Amino acid sequence: MYFEYIWRRIAVKINYTFLLLLTTIFTSTLFAQDYSVILKGGHVIDPKNAINAKADIAIRGDTIAAIGKNLDGSRAKQVIDVSGMYITPGLIDLHSHNFYGTQPDHYLSDGFEALPPDGFTFRCGITTVVDAGGAGWKNFSVFKNQTIRQSKTRVLSFINIVGEGMRGGPYEQNINDMDARMTALVAQQHREIVGVKVAHYSGNEWEPIDRAVAAGKIAHIPVMVDFGGHIPPLSLEELLMKHLRPGDIFTHAFARVAGRIPIIDAQDKVFPFVKEAQQRGIIFDVGHGGGSFLFSQAVPAIKNGFFPNTISTDIHTGSMNGGMKDLLNVMSKFLTMGMNIYQVIQNTTWNPAQAIRQEQLGNLSVGAVADIAVFTIREGKFGFVDSGGNKMTGTKKLECELTLRDGKIVYDLNGISRPAATDQQSAFKN
Repeated sequence: MYFEYIWRRIAVKINYTFLLLLTTIFTSTLFAQDYSVILKGGHVIDPKNAINAKADIAIRGDTIAAIGKNLDGSRAKQVIDVSGMYITPGLIDLHSHNFYGTQPDHYLSDGFEALPPDGFTFRCGITTVVDAGGAGWKNFSVFKNQTIRQSKTRVLSFINIVGEGMRGGPYEQNINDMDARMTALVAQQHREIVGVKVAHYSGNEWEPIDRAVAAGKIAHIPVMVDFGGHIPPLSLEELLMKHLRPGDIFTHAFARVAGRIPIIDAQDKVFPFVKEAQQRGIIFDVGHGGGSFLFSQAVPAIKNGFFPNTISTDIHTGSMNGGMKDLLNVMSKFLTMGMNIYQVIQNTTWNPAQAIRQEQLGNLSVGAVADIAVFTIREGKFGFVDSGGNKMTGTKKLECELTLRDGKIVYDLNGISRPAATDQQSAFKN
C-alpha cells in the first residue's frame, strides 16, 4: 500500500509537470506574437490624449492594443518602420458628398456629381466621411443600401431637412418638403445619421433653419448650416446667436459669396459676434468646396487668432478638380497659413469626432478602433489655390504613406508594409 501511494504521488507530479510544460509552450506560442501589427518609430499625434511625441502603436485585430516607447517588436506578427513619419487617428472628413448615383437632375442626391468614398478617402488617410445632406428622409434608405453598406470607408450622414435631399435648384427651395418630425424620426432609426443639414435656401425666411434645429432637438443631434443666398443677406449675427445652438455647425466659414455676410469686416478683422459665437459653442467648419474658401477670409482670420474648429473638404466632382483637390491639400493650406501640425490634426480627428458626438472615433486610445493614418510632410515649393483662383505658395505639403481601417492596411503609398522583393524576383521583373 505504501509503495502504491508513493507511485501515485510521483505519477501525479509527472502529469502536473507535463501539463505545466504544455501550458508554457502553448502560452509562449499564443502570446509571443500577440499583436498583429506594430507601427514603430513614428511621431504620434493624438489630441484626445494630448500625445505629441515619438511612440510606437501596437494593434491586435481591429483594436489599438498598446501605445508607448520601444514596444517589443518580437510580440508582433508584423512590424512596420514609420520612422520620421507622423502617426495619427484616421482622419474624419466632416463635410463630404458621397450619395453618388446615376439619376439625372439629382445633383448630390443619387446623382452624377457625388463621389464613391473608397476611391477618395484611404489615399488621404481618411477613414470616416460624413455626407453633408445628400439624402433626406424620403431617400435615406437608398443612400444606406447603395453607399453606406457598400463602402469600406465608414460613411455617416447629416440628413437633409429637405425630404428629397440635395437635389439642387427648386427642390431645395420647397419649404413644404422640410418636415422636422419625419427627418427626426428617420434619424432616430439609423445610427449612421449624426446630424441634420440645411443648405442652399435662397429665401429671406428663417423657417428652413428653424425646422432643421427642431429636428435636431427631437433627435438629439447637431445641425450643419450652409447659410446664405438671399439679397439683401439675412443677419449672420442673428443666425449664430439666436437660431443655432451650442454644438451646431456653421460650414463654409471662410467663404465670401453673394447673399451672405462674411466673418471678416472691411478692416480685415473678425467680427466680434463671430468670436463670441465660437466661444458660445458654435462650431466653425471649413467646408472648402468649389466656391466656399478664400485666402482673403482665412488669412486675416488666422492672423486675428480665429481658427476653424474643423477642417473639411465639401468634396464633389467640381471641388476635387478645382482649388480644393482633397483633404490633405486643404490641411496643407492651413499649415501654410500658420496653423501647426498638431492643430491641423486636431481639426481633422478629435474635433470632428466630438462635433458629431462619436467620441469612439478620432483618437488612438487603447481599446479604440484601429483607424490609423501615417503621414510625411514633404518639403519644397508648392502652390495652393483657393476657390477664387488666388494662389498662395507654401513649403510644406502633407502626404499619406499608410492607412489602416479596423486594423487592416487599406492604403500603402510606397509599400512600407510589404516585404522586399528577392534578387531573383527583381531580376525576373526587370
